[in-house]
Amino acid sequence: MARLTVKLRLGLLVLLLLAACRGYHAPVQSPAAAHYPHYSTELVRVDKTAIRVVDGDTFHAGDLTIRVLGIDTPETVHRGQPLGQEPFGGQASALARKLLSGANTVEYLPAEKDRYGRLLAHVFVDGELLAIKLIEASLAYETVSHYGDNGFPDLAREIESASQRSATPAFMEPYRWRKLQREEKANAAPR
Repeated sequence: MARLTVKLRLGLLVLLLLAACRGYHAPVQSPAAAHYPHYSTELVRVDKTAIRVVDGDTFHAGDLTIRVLGIDTPETVHRGQPLGQEPFGGQASALARKLLSGANTVEYLPAEKDRYGRLLAHVFVDGELLAIKLIEASLAYETVSHYGDNGFPDLAREIESASQRSATPAFMEPYRWRKLQREEKANAAPR
């Protein structure tokens, strides 16, 4: 019996050495796949060094612009509109930046592109939904009840649940704020 154990150990050692010589790398574990195994083949890992935060719900990952599904945060920059920074926009951006840069892994689950060419995606920081973290910090409103689940009903339920148990943000819903700003600018324009 002891002889067999020695042979097994030697055999395993030889296999490991052969694998190392062939450039074998152990598969990287996906924290999001651990929580959501049914999405494991669709998850995409992001190179954290390539992330540049635009605002609380949008960031660049290299050449790709990702818009976080399920939430709306105050903007810091308005595409083609001189509306200025929304109240709490800086705080939402700062938290998103902190969460994304401080995570060991950032992954996303792609849905589709929006009308601005951004990839709509559920984003995970160390296996947890970024949307929920922003909602729990009262820096985002959930948008699932308006836009639907985008084909991810389980994630949508988690986002809605987080919204129901979290405090209401201290700012107006971002889409409403933008609408009011556009109306005020239109009414103030000389005719």
